[in-house]
Amino acid sequence: MGTRARLTLACCLTGLLTAGSVQAHDDATQEGMASFYSDTFQGAPTASGEPFDQQALTAAHPSLPFGTKVLVTRPDTGQEVEVLINDRGPFVKGRIIDLSKHAARKLGMLRRGVAPVLITQVN
Repeated sequence: MGTRARLTLACCLTGLLTAGSVQAHDDATQEGMASFYSDTFQGAPTASGEPFDQQALTAAHPSLPFGTKVLVTRPDTGQEVEVLINDRGPFVKGRIIDLSKHAARKLGMLRRGVAPVLITQVN
């Protein structure tokens, strides 16, 4: 099973356990659930062609252009991190962004696995 297939399967299985809704506030802001990549994807190519790096501040989004910077904020804690979009996903209903482990750590969501977030486009 290829890396992409494993990612899709992992996201789908996680989606069965977690449901949420996605809300758009305006063109530059979205609200929904964030998740983060498994360590198994370290070094795998992203949709942009870059190798995935768990220690980078990067993320996957379904439609924002590659190279877009977004501010990801947890409204429940106030924690925030700026990430660069370099991949596509997540592929789970209710999820609006998949984060690198470094970004997820900055948001304090490693134990939870998922967290509610606001995404604001920076550029």
